[in-house]
Amino acid sequence: MANKAAAKKDLRQTAKRTARNNIKRKSIKEAMKMLEKALKEGASDVEALVVKAQKALDKAAKTNVIHKNKASRLKSQVAKKAKAVKK
Repeated sequence: MANKAAAKKDLRQTAKRTARNNIKRKSIKEAMKMLEKALKEGASDVEALVVKAQKALDKAAKTNVIHKNKASRLKSQVAKKAKAVKK
């Protein structure tokens, strides 16, 4: 356990940041799962789900929760899957 006040504060800050990052990671996972499900079922609201997934990825990349290249790669994969289903 931390003894100094600064170390205790650092633990509090780390806990807050971790919780915030986990929320962003969860939003990415949820958006991707919803999109995958919609693509399999052939739902009509695929475009909206693609936008939602890409938005979650951009927000996570902007705050360095995930690397910007990973976000770009996942966005590309999402668009590719949506385009394949459209045909």
